[in-house]
Amino acid sequence: MRTEESLEELEQLARSAGASVVGSVVQERARRDSATLVGRGKVGEIAELSEELEANLIVFDDELSPAQQRNIEQTVGIKTLDRTQLILDIFAHRARTREGRLQVELAQLEYFLPRLAGRGVLLSRLGGGIGTRGPGETKLETDRRRIRQRIQAVRRDIEHVRRERLTRREARRRREAPVVALVGYTNAGKSTLFNALSRGGAVVSEQLFMTLDPLVRRVPLGGGRQVMVVDTVGFIQKLPHALVAAFRATLEEVAEADLLLHVVDATIPDLKGREAAVDAVLEEIGAGDRPRILVLNKCDQAPAAPAAALAPGSVRVSARTGEGIDELLANLASRLALEPRRVRLRFRSADKSAISAVYAAGRVLEHEVEGEEVTLQAELPERLLVRYREHLR
Repeated sequence: MRTEESLEELEQLARSAGASVVGSVVQERARRDSATLVGRGKVGEIAELSEELEANLIVFDDELSPAQQRNIEQTVGIKTLDRTQLILDIFAHRARTREGRLQVELAQLEYFLPRLAGRGVLLSRLGGGIGTRGPGETKLETDRRRIRQRIQAVRRDIEHVRRERLTRREARRRREAPVVALVGYTNAGKSTLFNALSRGGAVVSEQLFMTLDPLVRRVPLGGGRQVMVVDTVGFIQKLPHALVAAFRATLEEVAEADLLLHVVDATIPDLKGREAAVDAVLEEIGAGDRPRILVLNKCDQAPAAPAAALAPGSVRVSARTGEGIDELLANLASRLALEPRRVRLRFRSADKSAISAVYAAGRVLEHEVEGEEVTLQAELPERLLVRYREHLR
């Protein structure tokens, strides 16, 4: 990602956190300064500019070490955050479920643990605001022993959540509904596509990271066929490793999905860069080998040639207007072997559970009873035929 694009994305993150951006500074250096990242001279310039613009917060696009953050704050005299801290703050603000709040808290506690020294006075003097949401100032000022105890407690709670999610996932598998997970760069339009597919109520906004807690909805494909679609958290360049680790329970939905829909904003010039950023996170969570369909969203606003050049076999859609949705659903059915096959099945009349399963999984056209046998003429998804091999007639 080029410097200009990265800086523009940082501005979007700041606005998503509720800040008003009043200025920016770019510096080119051969190597980073170990004490202040940008050098003491540049820090002095930043201090003067901050005073001139009456800024009360500075955000760096790169991660600051604890020492660098302390040194910069001592010079400029105002709160200083890095990109990771800003993203953590947005996540703390957006998490709604208990699971989401636990995962954000774990990431924040692990991030702030090595940064406790020297932070208490500054946090007390500056009060709340961006960068202090989530666990809060009181927790951040406690000693390391208590912070570590809290980390262990949160990890135990998250493990409990992970087991509950595993139970729900296994229940979905028993219903034979394939799981399709929406993945992609933040603000690519995943939630809008989720609503278009499921008629669900996912919140849609131009702000980054509007979806943190995964949503699962049933999507009918006709003829008794259906899939479960999961809307997940968006990815981003320089996604903090602590967040990937903390959200592993949620991201297991992606790693265990039958198919991924990789949603890309077709209006973005750097399509390859965005695609690579998502691929990197998928590899990190163990989902790099999952089958996927590349979905070029916002095609009503994008020129055809650059988007089409991204990948052959990709599907162009507009989640906002509905263009291409039918083609996407057909592609889903084909990739998941959900195309209906007409079959004739014979069961013992006492085998009521297997007969009920056929009704649940497909469309029964005829039901005949002769003595102790039941014969069904049905349309079943191709993927299920192996299960009924011994009943085929």
